[in-house]
Amino acid sequence: MTSNLRQAALFLIGGEALLAIMGALIKYLSESLSTEQIVFFRNAAGLIILMPLILRQGTTLLKTSVWHWHLMRGLVGVSAMYCYFWALGHMPLTEAFLVKLSSPFFMPLIGLLWLGERAGKYSIAAVFVGFAGVACILRPDDSTFTFIALVALLGAFLAALAKVTIRRMSETESSQTIVFYFGVIAALVSAPGAAVTWQPVSADLWGWILLLGLVATLGQLALTRAYRTAPTGKVGVYAYSAVLYGALMGWLIWDEIPMWTTWLGASLIIAAGFINLYKPSKKA
Repeated sequence: MTSNLRQAALFLIGGEALLAIMGALIKYLSESLSTEQIVFFRNAAGLIILMPLILRQGTTLLKTSVWHWHLMRGLVGVSAMYCYFWALGHMPLTEAFLVKLSSPFFMPLIGLLWLGERAGKYSIAAVFVGFAGVACILRPDDSTFTFIALVALLGAFLAALAKVTIRRMSETESSQTIVFYFGVIAALVSAPGAAVTWQPVSADLWGWILLLGLVATLGQLALTRAYRTAPTGKVGVYAYSAVLYGALMGWLIWDEIPMWTTWLGASLIIAAGFINLYKPSKKA
């Protein structure tokens, strides 16, 4: 169990790094394209990246006995994507990442109510320590919880539900099948919105769009593998690593200098990860 948790943690940390790069690309593209276009391009480009895998595995990739869970995951996931992508285009990168960090808080509750997964006392402690870290970073006040932040928070809840749905399908579905069906459903669902809000795409943006699809697809594969390897309530805490990536890119690209409270919060988040990593085998 400890070995599985460590493996899942590595996949999740790597996946969050890739999705952090995706977030930076989305923020950049939001200056020229609509949110609906970016959501569609992210999924369409992801399908293009998956084509070699599709051609190699053929119809094996399409076999599933839980198509309804794929549909649910696709609809919930693309809804979360709209919320998150829109927030990225309307708030600083670091703040958007921090609001997204509330997603793991929903996951143990959803996992308990839906899958019957009970987190041990150390996992619960990790969630509380992680919450304290995010509270330090966000410094809640009247100006923090704006409409934009609430949209991002809704996206975080929907993302948590989508991730628990992955866990629900993990017994019968491969990571590749899950990601493939999500890409197809999300691309189809997002196409009408992209058509209605279409804006001209300059030639220099296509390379960034393809890179967006690449890092998003690889990140999704890594996260899917993580949530198939370990229980949702235990592995979700490692999504907190996103705050470190957000702070780093915000500093290097957008000259955002993290406050001392950000470093305090990051330290608590890292501590939460260690609590969850080294203590889960002990019985509550």
